[in-house]
Amino acid sequence: MRQVPLREFRTRGVKALGPAEGQDLIVLSGRQGPAFFLIPVLAGDLEAQGRELLRAQAKANLRAWQARARELGVDQMSPLEIEAEIKAARLERHRKAKA
Repeated sequence: MRQVPLREFRTRGVKALGPAEGQDLIVLSGRQGPAFFLIPVLAGDLEAQGRELLRAQAKANLRAWQARARELGVDQMSPLEIEAEIKAARLERHRKAKA
């Protein structure tokens, strides 16, 4: 995996990426760290590749939310507790909307 500064990519375009080397992933990074992945397109069905990328991203997001739930201690809530939390949040939002 190679890192390329966003600024260099903006000014030099594809030349900043250098030669394509197989399945090499490129990370575009800005001032605050990594910002984007550039992933080579493979020969074949682009729609299927896009779906697979979105699926992988969704799985990574789900794992992150599950880890956050464990940190907060809410990963063991029962369905009734979850419904009570949702109801309380809706009531609070309704109260704020009326104010």
